[in-house]
Amino acid sequence: MKRIQITPYALLTPAIVVLLAALAYPVGWQFWTSLTKYGLKQQFGQPPEFVGAENYAAVFTNPEIWGVIGRSVAFCLVNAVVTVLIGMGLALLMNAAAKAARLALQVAMLLAWAMPVVAAMTVWLWLFNWHHGVINWLLTQAGVDMTGHNWLEDPLSFYFVATVIVVWMSVPFVAFSIFAGLTQVAPEILEAAEVDGATGWQRFRTIIIPMIRPVLMIVLLLQVIWDLRVFTQIQMLQDAGADYTSTNLLGTFIYRTGVGAGDFGMAAAMSVFVLVLTMLLSAPYVRSLMKEEN
Repeated sequence: MKRIQITPYALLTPAIVVLLAALAYPVGWQFWTSLTKYGLKQQFGQPPEFVGAENYAAVFTNPEIWGVIGRSVAFCLVNAVVTVLIGMGLALLMNAAAKAARLALQVAMLLAWAMPVVAAMTVWLWLFNWHHGVINWLLTQAGVDMTGHNWLEDPLSFYFVATVIVVWMSVPFVAFSIFAGLTQVAPEILEAAEVDGATGWQRFRTIIIPMIRPVLMIVLLLQVIWDLRVFTQIQMLQDAGADYTSTNLLGTFIYRTGVGAGDFGMAAAMSVFVLVLTMLLSAPYVRSLMKEEN
């Protein structure tokens, strides 16, 4: 009979208790509110009306909500993959660059990563401004007439701008994480493979990728979670003149439903749905990480 080790569980217990205590009230309140009719009257003291699964039924039968869900999942997956690919490229560049060049690149990425979201969005909105934006001016100078082009008017170009901003803000974390993993790849292994005739691509595919796979899976998982919940960037782009009905993602839709329309019960139901959706999207990565550890 296998003996159970008590010490690891005893060491984990305090952290688990603190985590549950911090999450219990907000998650519990959110779930309870999702089962009620909670509007502006309840904000002024009237008791909420219990409606059971009525809000969830409205979520699953509303075509507009499913459109928002589809856009959010597509935006999340595209941004996560693009961020990891660019982060991987920058990590490889840092790993191969000389010390001075690597330091300059790291400082530049740290500045981009440390910049507050609102400050960064102010700069990006100025760059893509359709009256006097730098992007339109540069493209016009390059021969593509973009004079007066409104990037936020069309949903496709809106999401392109949003992708550029979100990826730009996320790449430094991914690049630093993957670079840390690359430093653990022993140079002797790569040199031995090179002596055996392996090309650079073969060494990357058969040695580097398998050795840093756990890091790649973790950063990809985190990006999926973060990009599914993106809010500030989309909200500020919408406030700059975009049509929110065709550009809403889950974060902005929940905000407009709750704070904007005063339907906090429906907003809470959508929040619970996002929690479940995040767990479903994360499940394959979590299983893969557990297999790697085993």
